[in-house]
Amino acid sequence: MSEGSRRGRWVVTLLVAAAATAGSTVPAWFRVTGSSALAGDVEVAVSGGQAAPAVLAAAVVLLAAAAAVGLVGRVGRWVVVAVVAAAGVVVLASVAGVLRDPDPVATVAVAAATGVTALAGPVSSTPWPWFACVLGVLDGLVALGLARASARWGATSRRHEPAASAATAGADDDRSTWDALTRGDDPTAG
Repeated sequence: MSEGSRRGRWVVTLLVAAAATAGSTVPAWFRVTGSSALAGDVEVAVSGGQAAPAVLAAAVVLLAAAAAVGLVGRVGRWVVVAVVAAAGVVVLASVAGVLRDPDPVATVAVAAATGVTALAGPVSSTPWPWFACVLGVLDGLVALGLARASARWGATSRRHEPAASAATAGADDDRSTWDALTRGDDPTAG
């Protein structure tokens, strides 16, 4: 298997991780009832994007990592691994925080829907925040797998870097002549 196809598989893996992480923020994570004088009791659904916006930010980071993993050299790959691992930690920490105390997030959603900050009932959780927790763990495992796989990859191609040519060599000679004059040296002296 060629190195390009191995990198390509990791790009696809990171794209899938980004899509799944972002997708987990779309459905309702919590349901709560609020009340207002005009509408009575109103059931409010709190999406994952409202409850834990950092999860969506982590998905964007994973998307950027997918783009970077095929382009960077050895040191850059380790930076990408660290960034992917950090994205997994951000997902876990964000979801754990909102699962520990969903009332503040629910209060904001109820206030937006009813204009009143009082909750009329308890906050109920759906399975989606737990799914996002699993995705955070999987993001961390992707980072470990990427670290292991990228250790065997060679250096990136130098194909797109400018080649040293006679023109750049001449420019360096001209520059060094001017630098010698600036220092007070005679560049023509033997």
